[in-house]
Order: sequence, then C-alpha cells, then structure tokens
Amino acid sequence: MSRSPALEYVQDATPAIHMCTQGQQTYAPPQITASATRLRSGHSDLEKEAVRGPDYNLRPEDLDEDVSSNLEKWDQPKANRLRYLATLAGLVLMGLHDAAIGALIPYIEDYYAINYTVVSLLFLVPFVGYLAAALSSNLIHHHYGQRGIAIAAPLCRLIGYIIVALHPPYPVLPVAMLFPGFGNGLEDSAWNAWVGNLQNANELLGFLHGAYGAGATISPLIATAMVTKGATPLQWYSYYYVMIGVAVLEAVLTVPSFWSADAASYRNKQTLNAQQSSRITTRTVLREPITWLVAVFLLGYVGAEVSLGGWIVTFMLRVRHAEAFSAGLTVTFFWLGLTCGRVLLGFITGRIGEKLAITAYLLMSIALEVLYWLVPSSVASAVFVAFLGFFLGPLFPAAIVASTKLLPTDYHVSAIGFAAALGGGGAAVFPFVVGIIAQKAGVSVLQPIIVAILSFILIIWLILPGGLRRGGLEHARANKERIGHELRRVYRWARSKKASTW
Repeated sequence: MSRSPALEYVQDATPAIHMCTQGQQTYAPPQITASATRLRSGHSDLEKEAVRGPDYNLRPEDLDEDVSSNLEKWDQPKANRLRYLATLAGLVLMGLHDAAIGALIPYIEDYYAINYTVVSLLFLVPFVGYLAAALSSNLIHHHYGQRGIAIAAPLCRLIGYIIVALHPPYPVLPVAMLFPGFGNGLEDSAWNAWVGNLQNANELLGFLHGAYGAGATISPLIATAMVTKGATPLQWYSYYYVMIGVAVLEAVLTVPSFWSADAASYRNKQTLNAQQSSRITTRTVLREPITWLVAVFLLGYVGAEVSLGGWIVTFMLRVRHAEAFSAGLTVTFFWLGLTCGRVLLGFITGRIGEKLAITAYLLMSIALEVLYWLVPSSVASAVFVAFLGFFLGPLFPAAIVASTKLLPTDYHVSAIGFAAALGGGGAAVFPFVVGIIAQKAGVSVLQPIIVAILSFILIIWLILPGGLRRGGLEHARANKERIGHELRRVYRWARSKKASTW
C-alpha cells in the first residue's frame, strides 16, 4: 500500500527531531528529500486548484446530468408510474374543460340571449378560483400533502359540472365555474411542480401538456357535434353530462395514486431538499423577482392561447364566414397543433436550451399570427392556426422548467402555483377584454391583440437571466445573476463597439 506524501515527509524528518530531543548541540534541519518535494508539489497543485476554482471546461450537459441524477424518475419509485398517469388524466380533463367554452360560446349566447361582454364572464370568473388555488396550494401541500390535492380538485370539478349541467339562470353559471377553476388551479400547480422536478422534465412536461392539448383537441369536436349534428341537436349544457362522467373517472384514478403522498411524506421531501431550515412561505417566494417574471410570462402566454382557442370559432363564423362545423374544426386544428408541438418540440427544447428554443418558437408564432390576420382565406386560416398552435405548444412547459432551474427546490410549489394562477388570470382576463373590445369594434380585433401579447412575452422571456446558450439557466442560478444580466452585457458590448468606431 502506498504511503501519503505527508507521512513520508514526517518520517524523513525523524532524525532531526531525534537529535533535538537528545539535547545535542547540532540542530540539523531535515533533509529536503524527494518525498518532501512531492508533498510541496502536491500542495502546489492544491493551491492551483483552489485558485483556479471549478473546471470551466465542463460542458453544460455535464452540469445538467449532475443536477438530474439526484431527481426521481417518472417510473422510479414504482408508485410514480400510476401518479404520472393520473397527472396526464388530470390535464386531459383541464383541456376538455377549457377548450369547450370557446366552442360553446355562440350557443350559450343564443340560449340566454346575451352579448359578447356578458358571456365573456365565463372566462373571467374562474380566475378567482385559480387565484384561491394559488394562495392555498402550498398550505394544502403542507397540511395534507398531494393526497389533499388529489381529493379536493376532482370534488370541486364535480360540484361545478353538476350545477352547469342543470343549466341554471345565467348569473349562476359564472359562479358555478368558480369550482372547476379552483380544482384546475390546484392540479395545475401541484402536478407541474411535481413533474418539473423529475428527470427529463422537458420531455415529461411535454407529454403532460400534450395531454392537456389532447383534451382541448377533442372537446370542440365533441361539443360542436353535440349541438350541430343529429336529427335533433342537443343543447349546449349536454356537454357537461360528459364532463361529469370524465371527472368521476379522473377521481377514481387520482385519489388512490396519491393516497400515500400525505403531509408527512411531503414535509420529509422538503426537509431533505430545503436549503434553509425554516419553512418557505408564499410571501417569501413572492419576494423573488424570477417568480414574478415567469408568472407574467405565463399570464401573457395563457391569455394568448385561451383567447385564440376561445374566439377562433366566433372569428371564423363572423369574419371568415365559415360553416359552423368547419369553424369548430379550425379550433380543433389549433389544439391539435398545440398538442403535437408540446410532445414533439419538448425533445428539442431541452437539447438546445429553453431560452434559445422559446425565443425561436415565439418569433415563428408572431409571424404565423400576422399571416392568420392578413390572409383572408378560411383554408389558409386553418393551416396558419394549426402551425401557430404547434409553435405555441412548448411555451408553458418550458417556462415551468426554467423556473425550476432558476429557483431553489423548496420554492417550486409556491412559485409554480402562483405562476400557474397568474396564467389562469390570463386565461380569464384576456378573453374577457377581447369580448369587451369585440362588442364595440368587432371580433376581428382578436389578431392585433394576440400579436401584441406575443411580442410582450418575448421581451419578458429575454429579460430572464441565463442568456441563449444551453445550460445558461443553471449557470445563472449558480452565479446568482440578476434579471436582465445578458441584456446589460449586450448593451455594454454595443457601447464599446460604438466607442471603438469613433
């Protein structure tokens, strides 16, 4: 067995030490042997390593692998398999809920004899439920764990759908929509936070939100077919009989899947992952600027997505003069494109980096939206809308992944819950605003509004730290880069170039 350099150095110095202890007059210093030289050489190497710091030749993907190796997989432990399946079912139900409202709006208008502004309350009021979910999600996790989410969310949906299926007077309808809004808000934040902390989060979130897109793809088809096809078309509220059945099935799958995920197991995980001993509160998370930036990004993104999905049918009927079923088919193309984009582009996003990928997707989306606005053709509109959905699809999961990379682990539930709630606010406020403006100026105002929203969230995305290189988000967190760090670097570079030309 080889000896350490330190031990060899001590043994080489032993004769000199012995001379001192015997009281001799000659105090010979220890000989500088090869072993001592090796010690100093090793010590020098240590000094160099300390000065040099970490290995800057590491690739970004190496950093990704180090971080992800400590995360759970979707199939490990085995309980995660059924849990991930349950989250997919929950997101399918959210898609079935959200996309159907837009397809049913013209028929709800006729049934209750109301205008754009009044019917737009169906978009606005559920935001209150989403907001309540954001404020209570962390509390429910702390006291009841994911089990509490799995019980409360399906129950709230069932209450809302039963009331809507009874087609009460219109003032009751928006109030009933509060309950599905609360249930969707709980699962949206909880499942995104959980999946966002698994290995291969980009791909898994792509499938998760692809499940949402799948539900959103088929719901306009089902709803439109129910109210337009057959010898005796059904009333709009018949669709919610279907939703009651789906909500029951989702509850049967979700509750057993997360039954063992109680408050104690949640708190244990948080203790293991926490970077400080005190419990993180929502107020603490809201002091973090990254939380607000991601939340505002999702506010605009979800607002644009739901405004498009909610008003495409009306736009195609009133502006493009399409047939009723063709108009419903167009919104189906939008959600189908969204689904495909979330699943397929999710594999690309993580490989080139979230910042660069989403910047490119947003630029493509803006170009397609302008074409949808300016080319007055029903067939062309359907094509543009499908590709628009394709490039918009990955934005939500990528924003979730970005927040998990930029924020500490114990911030994730509260931060993602708040961001998802503000996104739900976008789903409520923007379609409502479009409805108010459309009442005065016509539904054609939808397109310039969407272009403005997409341009705004592109700016927000570029302000996030980390630059456009892969691994930049992790680097920004490790180096505690501030918001707008890359923009300031570009500004300083531009100033230096300008100064050098004079």
